[in-house]
Amino acid sequence: MAIHRLGPDDLGLMDGLLDMFGAAFGEADTYGRARPSADYQRRLLGDPSFVALVKVVDGHVVGGLAAYELRKFEQERSEFYIYDLAVAETHRRQGIATDLIGKLREIAAKRGGYVVFVQADHGDNAAIALYSKLGTREDVLHFDIPVP
Repeated sequence: MAIHRLGPDDLGLMDGLLDMFGAAFGEADTYGRARPSADYQRRLLGDPSFVALVKVVDGHVVGGLAAYELRKFEQERSEFYIYDLAVAETHRRQGIATDLIGKLREIAAKRGGYVVFVQADHGDNAAIALYSKLGTREDVLHFDIPVP
């Protein structure tokens, strides 16, 4: 199966994506403990500013990406932020992550996007190598500001 964009009727694939993220990131609780309701997931997957892409092999999600379109205020254009991207350990080094990003770039181009951006953690050499191959590296600081 090619890369598939999830829509409101793809709740089973969304569950597969969340399970795969939990396993790939070693954070099963984060992606499974308090999973959103079906109604919430349908609304999210129906929102054009949210993009969930999956690669399915033999009925299992083996790669996926979750991204958000950020519409800009200074010009009529958008940026697309890859929030999560992972490939199951058994399917890595097969070009799946590159294909997922390629599909997001196609979607971004159709929606007036001018850039896709993503962050990688220090020490995540595989992600850094992938993103360096596809784009320009910028060294920045990232801050999480809690909401009261």
